[in-house]
Parts: sequence; C-alpha cells; structure tokens
Amino acid sequence: MIDFKYFSLDEANRARGLVVVIDVLRAFSTAAYAFNAGAEKIMPVAGVEEALQLKQRIPGSLVMGEVDGIKPLEFDFGNSPADISTLDLNGKTMIQRTSAGTQGIVLAENAKQLFAASFVVAKATAKKIQRLNPEVVSFIITGESLGRDGDEDRACGEYIHALIEDPAADHTAFIDRVGNSSAGKSFLGGSDLIGLKEDYKMSIQSNLFSFTLPVHRDGSLFIMCCDQL
Repeated sequence: MIDFKYFSLDEANRARGLVVVIDVLRAFSTAAYAFNAGAEKIMPVAGVEEALQLKQRIPGSLVMGEVDGIKPLEFDFGNSPADISTLDLNGKTMIQRTSAGTQGIVLAENAKQLFAASFVVAKATAKKIQRLNPEVVSFIITGESLGRDGDEDRACGEYIHALIEDPAADHTAFIDRVGNSSAGKSFLGGSDLIGLKEDYKMSIQSNLFSFTLPVHRDGSLFIMCCDQL
C-alpha cells in the first residue's frame, strides 16, 4: 500500500519517495500546453538571471515564466497556457521560471523520482504512479506559499490520490475547489487585463493530455520531459 504525504512549498525538502510537484495556476498547466505545442523539453529554474544565462548557453531556447505573476521584460513568454497553446514550439527547448511551481522542483532535493503535475495531466500521472507502485508518494503543494491557501493544488493532489485508488474517481468536486481557492478567486475576480480567466479555464481541463511530466537531474540542471503513456 502506498503511503501518501503532503507538503507545502516551504517543506519541499522533506518530500521523499516519488515526489509530485503540483502547480495548477499556472506553471505546470503551462508546461503541459507547451509540450502539446511541440516543445522538446523544459528546463525549470529558480531565478530570473539563471533562466537568462541558460538561454544564452542553449541556442534557440526560449524562456517562459513570471515574477509575482508578471512576465519579466527579458522573457520570451509569460506563464500562460492561453498564450503558449497558440505557438509552434516544435523541437524547442523551453526554460521556465515561476514563483511557486519551478521552486518546488528545485527544492525537492530528496526525491527518488520527480514529476510535475496539474489537472490537465492528472489521470496520466495517476496511471504512471500505479505502474511504478512506489512505497511513498509525496505531493508538494506549491500554492501553499506567498500567503495563499493553495487549495487548487491540494485538490489536484487529492484527485490524483483518488485516481490511484479508484481510476473512475470523479473530478467535479476537486475542480470546484480551484475556483474557491485564494488563487482561483484572484484569477476569476475583477477585470481580465492579462488573460487570467482564459488561463483559468484552460487549467481546469481535467485529464486533457495523456502524458506525464517527469523531471530528472542533469548535473545542476533539471530537465522536464513529456512521457506519453
């Protein structure tokens, strides 16, 4: 029987076993849409300067992400599923920096196996975990940071957990929690000058893609891949 554990972003270094880093709004929804648009790999990093230096080292690479939700001027793209989904990224190496999701990957230093996840790859992630059958699965709830409740990410983790135990588990109650989370409310409330409502809609498309987002280390770097089931 799998032992399931949950950790906040601040507790990421305590995560053991197979570690699933979750960021629904929006890092790992954006990552999944980038792979669907043809990206070859994604390199998650912690800092802006690190991202830009890595871009200089890798010809043809592109940088996507945000600081406090806003795209830095030097980045090619923001952290937006809606924007990324319209691109032709065939064969591209993407470098991603976000305030929560990519931080969780970098901080998960004790992971035996590492995956990124969001609702759009939830069922595929659950199937992969079932096949691997690890002793421990640790979910890093990256939204539990920066003063947010993170319930959109915890709901995704609990949905993946439910799918592992019952592949027919319904997503409805879990998705409903996204809109009631502190991040969800900020995406849905007020004006929509930077496309947050469209990003929200695209991020709650449960099980849209039949691939997982495994992450492996290459020296000091992290490489996220698209693993079709």
